[in-house]
Amino acid sequence: MAVKWTGGHSSSILCLNVNTEGLVASGAERGELTLWDGGGTLAGQLQLPKTDDVTSVVFSPCCPTRLYTSHGETISLLDVRSLKEPIERFHVNEEEINCLSVNETDNFLAAADDSGTIKVMDLENKKVSRSLRHSNICSSVVFRPQRPQSLVSCGLDMQVMLWNLQKAHPLWTTNLQECETEEDGPQSPGQFFNPPLAHSLSVASCGNIFGCGAQDGKVRIFRVTGAKFERELEFRGHSLGVSQVLFMPEAYWLLTGGNDGKVLLWDVSSDVGKQQKSPAKSLQKRKAHAPASTRKDGKLNKAASNEHARVLPKLTIEHGEKVNWISCAEIKGSKRVLVADQSSSVSVYPLPEP
Repeated sequence: MAVKWTGGHSSSILCLNVNTEGLVASGAERGELTLWDGGGTLAGQLQLPKTDDVTSVVFSPCCPTRLYTSHGETISLLDVRSLKEPIERFHVNEEEINCLSVNETDNFLAAADDSGTIKVMDLENKKVSRSLRHSNICSSVVFRPQRPQSLVSCGLDMQVMLWNLQKAHPLWTTNLQECETEEDGPQSPGQFFNPPLAHSLSVASCGNIFGCGAQDGKVRIFRVTGAKFERELEFRGHSLGVSQVLFMPEAYWLLTGGNDGKVLLWDVSSDVGKQQKSPAKSLQKRKAHAPASTRKDGKLNKAASNEHARVLPKLTIEHGEKVNWISCAEIKGSKRVLVADQSSSVSVYPLPEP
């Protein structure tokens, strides 16, 4: 059974984040921002101006008191010790922001918006250093751990892209729909109505493995190899779109949340770990499958394409509501998954130990 954190919001919660000290931030519709301690007690509330929906909240990886929030086209930097007027406001995006990410050295912030643009802010000089672009709504952008100049993004153009801040163009792009057509043959009617619009990304702590959740209910796991990435694994995680994916700090434990009201926990370590154990074999395989184009790179080798038949969740949480956001926190010495949905409360579920 879920523990419910109530009283912090009056409308649907859209986003969550947890800092290194266990403080939880939640953002909701109509400009509502709330802080909670690890036990679910209110630790602060703020009404952001213009009542724009709070779509993303991200704590600084270096300074746990700094909280970046997006509301409408604006980014506000807040000090959680005194939750009042923002310390700074940035207005660099032209349309509603969907996702924020701060790199681990806290000198770059990326903001992905409805126009498909990702504005990368140099936080030291307080100016835009890069403007990156998708051809449709950009739904998620994430800096890679251990690589502060590198980030991945995805969007409703069905593209997944790898970027380096030195370049304005993506290093590598995969179109999820083209991969599907090549691998699976003609689309079934279900696929046609549920194209793989990409909703969410999460990068594992190693920085080389990342997961993508899409509208077709599938979870795809990719491995970055230098200036490109290749698909390691895919499996059907949900009966409806996968709205959220989140790698936990443990090696290759992945949480997914879906529009089907389920939250699932996966252990993909045995699948993504294989290549790490045999780097020479991995290199041979990569050379054998060296792509002539971006399109071909998306194609899964036959072994990997059959993986989804045997990848099963370690834990299924029947949450019952469409999942807007998931986060993970350690509360009283044990792991919990925090779930935001269409309601005004945060649901908290226990997780098994690895």
